[in-house]
Amino acid sequence: MNAKREITLLLGEWQSGDPKATDQLVELIYPTLKRIASNQLRASPADLTLQTTELVNEAYLKLSEQQRTQWQSRSHFFAIAARAIRRIMVDQVRRRLADKRGGKIEKVPLDEDLEVAAPGGYPNWIVLDSAMHELEQINANAAKVVELRYIVGLTIEETAEATDRGYATVVRNWRFARAWLRDRLGEYRV
Repeated sequence: MNAKREITLLLGEWQSGDPKATDQLVELIYPTLKRIASNQLRASPADLTLQTTELVNEAYLKLSEQQRTQWQSRSHFFAIAARAIRRIMVDQVRRRLADKRGGKIEKVPLDEDLEVAAPGGYPNWIVLDSAMHELEQINANAAKVVELRYIVGLTIEETAEATDRGYATVVRNWRFARAWLRDRLGEYRV
């Protein structure tokens, strides 16, 4: 059985409370969660105090608390995992800013590759998160494409498979999302 199908089956068994499935699932999903977390931390400021393992563990805990979620597939799981990782990083930045007196949110430029960054080249998670919430209200499919491409790191083909959409539809959603985010985040350019 291929890993994608096995993860999907194990997600159903995990949700049913099968402890054996939990152990097998963690073994299969941990490397991908670690890659996602590592990529996001690598693009973050050095003073962000999260470590990859800590971020993965916190994301896994958030995911394991989602009893109501009906996991449709491996891709569905990783899309929700990417959102959990994004929220954890946003919360970390907010805590860090709250600890600093007079801490301000930095302005954010957006370049051709959808790099949302504060000065120094680091993502400004608070501004990106706010823009993503707005995008979800306007076009939920485009927001999902951004999460899968930008946060999870999927290709257009993998994103099409994960969202059960056609290649051309994903390309249109990606173009729309990039243009919309570029326009929306333009006011944050430095």
